[in-house]
Amino acid sequence: QPNAMGGREVGGLANQLAAHMDFSTPNAIELVQRFWQAPNMAQENGLKAIDMFQAVEQGKIKVLWIMSTNPMVSLPDTEQVRRALEKCELVIVSDCKQSTDTTAYADVLLPALPWSEKDGTVTNSERRISRQRGLLPARGEAKADWWAICQVAGAMGYQSAFSYRSVHDIFREHAALSGFENHGKRDFDISLFSNISEQAYQDLLPIQWPVTKESPNGTARMFTNGRFFTADRKANFIPIDVKEPQIAPDEDWPFVLNTGRVRDQWHT
Repeated sequence: QPNAMGGREVGGLANQLAAHMDFSTPNAIELVQRFWQAPNMAQENGLKAIDMFQAVEQGKIKVLWIMSTNPMVSLPDTEQVRRALEKCELVIVSDCKQSTDTTAYADVLLPALPWSEKDGTVTNSERRISRQRGLLPARGEAKADWWAICQVAGAMGYQSAFSYRSVHDIFREHAALSGFENHGKRDFDISLFSNISEQAYQDLLPIQWPVTKESPNGTARMFTNGRFFTADRKANFIPIDVKEPQIAPDEDWPFVLNTGRVRDQWHT
């Protein structure tokens, strides 16, 4: 699996902002806009993967940059994905393999780093941030995704906003946003790292967030004080109505068709 927890921390989904905030979080859009001094902020959820590829086929999206995934294999309705990629005016693919089902449709193919060569942090499901260092030096002309994004942003005229020189620069800014006007109101807070030195970042040991001045050694267990991140600070229990599957096996139709995919093993 990819760095799913870390991806959510930085707002890696279409319905998220950075630092565990989203478009429904009160005042979050305005807060992130002020932190980044961004004149033009998205105001609502973007398109998720299936909807995005439908929009590509409809001509509503004309440029697609695919990183760290292989949608021609991993998405359902492969024929629809194929039609979308064939119709898209510009398909850019960053991958560590030259030949995949998706790179076959790339107008621009960029050599990227595989997991074992990447440099940064990852977070597991218990909120533990771990420093990841490349096991091997980058091969050939392969570059980090963040570097490629900064180069393209600079060429588009956004050099000052994407002037990062290292993963250390990016991590410090990420930590600063997590604590920006937080004051204990948001769960994700690693503001203690907002001024972390480059050497301290290089030597960072695994630690569970929140990591703040009040909890400099991390937080092994949350909510021990009985206060939660809700408006009234009380835990909310949400009842659900269980629904049986619309179609279930019976004596006349005893078989279930499995597509061959299983939930935890769909990445190539």
